[in-house]
Amino acid sequence: MNTERKDTMRLSLTSRPRPVPSSVGIVHLGIGAFHRAHQAVYTEDAGDGWGICGITQRSATVVEQLGPQDGLYSVLERGPEGASARIIGAVREVLTGDATAGRVADPAVRIVSLTVTEKGYRHDPATGRLRIDDPEIRLDLTGREPRTVIGRLARGLSRREAPVTILCCDNLSANGATLRGLVEEYAERAGVKITCETAFPSTMVDRIVPATTAADLDEAERLLGVRDHGVVVTEPFTQWVIEDSFAAGRPAWDEAGAILTGDVAPYELMKLRLLNGSHSMLAYLGSRFTYVAEAVDVLGDAVRRYMDEDAGPTLTVPDGFDLEEYKASLLTRFANPALRHRTAQIAMDGSQKLPQRLLGVVRDRLAAGAEPRWAALAVAAWMRHVQTAGELDDPLAGPLREAVSRADRPDAVVDVLLAVTEVFGPDLRESRVFRDLLVEHLTELTSGGSRY
Repeated sequence: MNTERKDTMRLSLTSRPRPVPSSVGIVHLGIGAFHRAHQAVYTEDAGDGWGICGITQRSATVVEQLGPQDGLYSVLERGPEGASARIIGAVREVLTGDATAGRVADPAVRIVSLTVTEKGYRHDPATGRLRIDDPEIRLDLTGREPRTVIGRLARGLSRREAPVTILCCDNLSANGATLRGLVEEYAERAGVKITCETAFPSTMVDRIVPATTAADLDEAERLLGVRDHGVVVTEPFTQWVIEDSFAAGRPAWDEAGAILTGDVAPYELMKLRLLNGSHSMLAYLGSRFTYVAEAVDVLGDAVRRYMDEDAGPTLTVPDGFDLEEYKASLLTRFANPALRHRTAQIAMDGSQKLPQRLLGVVRDRLAAGAEPRWAALAVAAWMRHVQTAGELDDPLAGPLREAVSRADRPDAVVDVLLAVTEVFGPDLRESRVFRDLLVEHLTELTSGGSRY
């Protein structure tokens, strides 16, 4: 971006309700579209001066987009009644991953938050443990300057004395405790000592944030009068539930609408199994559709039956929470045609997502003596995706493709994929009920005889 664009974004500050923070109290790892449409907006709306240093762990694109604009960017909100846009100023720095350890070690930083996607933790989703056989983790543990998120985080924490909160905002079960375990395991193996006081609260985040398109850039420019290549697109709905356990203070996120609670688990499970599980079902079962709104128009009944018959019975509903209204609202959100959320985006990294979103439902229903028919349909659709996707975007793409290359019948495909313990663990491979459901569904999906 050039100087003219930077100056134009500054002139647009009058459209923002909050002054730009002057200092950084939060370092955020993984400053992608989701963080900018979710946690950064809450931080801005809290209005109490907490600035964010965003660090990209992979592509430098966001640095190139936001750096010349002093971190300013716009959020384009699309709802059934139209679109609106606003400029966010909570992000004060945007840096590349090499800066992680140094910024985490800064005593002025009081919170380190993360949205690096499930695969960014380089863990085994079936066990929650660090994948020591991961090539990058292995290289970090040999003594090089760390390049993985866990390695960089542990290195930064080892250089701190001041207390700090580590706030995971990714879709992992018990994400706070899971992240603490990964950091401690890495530190032990690397011979790194972490002596500062740390808190690892759990969180649940909920907002649909599809990939930004050229049409979105054009619409934001029409609404704001400025061309911003850092636009993020989202829906009107937003939710953030946070375990209220912080080592060094926090922004007034509750004043901005976040729920601070002593127990995040019921909210987390509802979101993972209802929203994320349904999303994955739509992505794999509806892969012939480009957008989620198109898929839910055809598959809405199957998704609702998955929610009602499989996911719903596994949930503990918080007092005062209207579960039926929440399920209905999810279908309404999925059907929002203005979002243009691509099924291919949701289908990425399935081996990392299934254990969190669907396989917990399967296990709980089997333990209750029930057949997880609809959850099994979604898993079978993923298996079909592994077989047929032109390019499988998944950290385990090699082993998964090699496995299905040895199978020429649906039952054989089911058996070789159930044997991938990184996804299914040893227990689901031994379940005859689950295997039979998968074979039944995959046979229908393969023959083209399925009504889906």
